[in-house]
Amino acid sequence: MSALLLNLDFGQPPPKKTLEGNAKHQSFVKKRRFLEQRGVLNKKNQFPRKVPKLHSEASKKGETPKVDGTRKTAASSGAPGQSLNKKVAVPWLTPASSQKASTVAAKVDLLGEFQSALPKIKSHPSGSQKKGPQKNSSQKDAPQNFTSASTESKSSGAFQQVPSKMVAIDCEMVGTGPKGHVSSLARCSIVNYNGDVLYDEYILPPCPIVDYRTRWSGIRKQHMVNATPFKIAQSQILKILTGKIVVGHAIHNDFKALQYFHPKSLTRDTSHIPPLNRKADCPENATVSLKQLTKKLLSRDIQVGKRGHSSVEDAQATMELYKLVEVEWEQHLIQNPPKN
Repeated sequence: MSALLLNLDFGQPPPKKTLEGNAKHQSFVKKRRFLEQRGVLNKKNQFPRKVPKLHSEASKKGETPKVDGTRKTAASSGAPGQSLNKKVAVPWLTPASSQKASTVAAKVDLLGEFQSALPKIKSHPSGSQKKGPQKNSSQKDAPQNFTSASTESKSSGAFQQVPSKMVAIDCEMVGTGPKGHVSSLARCSIVNYNGDVLYDEYILPPCPIVDYRTRWSGIRKQHMVNATPFKIAQSQILKILTGKIVVGHAIHNDFKALQYFHPKSLTRDTSHIPPLNRKADCPENATVSLKQLTKKLLSRDIQVGKRGHSSVEDAQATMELYKLVEVEWEQHLIQNPPKN
């Protein structure tokens, strides 16, 4: 009995390391539960701690952060067994209570990075948004350009766009028939809008010449030696006049000598243009001579001397007089078109 008691008294006590290990384990479990309640340990399953590095790598590769907080990382895409069924929470979208100052993610200003990323999303709108207003603007600008062009054409007249379709004519006549009272064509000159000569020929009348009228016409007998026959000259002249605006002074006399009728809508007679008479301080309904209008408005003398008139000089003066009132007179004709 005494021996048994002796053994109980001198038995070896349990090792201190085991007791200490149990106490450390219990304190560790308490701390872990405390940290789990505070939500600190949940971050291990949410997102890697080196957030700034991954964010910079994603931006280098051309990835744009999603607004809803999802991101495709290399770890989730590379490991087949670690695919996430749920959206990965980004630290700058998690509640403020879960972020502690002791963690690395809390020390980085991720909210500032999120705000800096917002302008990038706004500065790159979709292609449909860019194309939309451009189409509308082009559709709106087209009718405006058309209307402006039409108003300009009305103000200046379509004739200014095609000056090659405008000519001035002047003819010189000689006397044929009984006592030379019939005026026959003996010379015709045609100039363009700039006054350049397009046609200038002496023309042999079909009837014998009784009076050359040299004082006014400037025609002499020697001019008729190699003159162009009337029929040939008439066909040449009509080819030039057809379809063009013809300017002349008392032009009905020229057309009568040509045995030709030109449309009134394409005829401009400087002897019947009221604005031209107003500029010369003459009555609007009066028929003023070409010599007088040229002297007053162009300060030039024509039809002087005893050598007679020059049909080229008269045609050029007629075109210059017409240009003085071209815009005003054409606007009047647009509003009041002449009847043929």
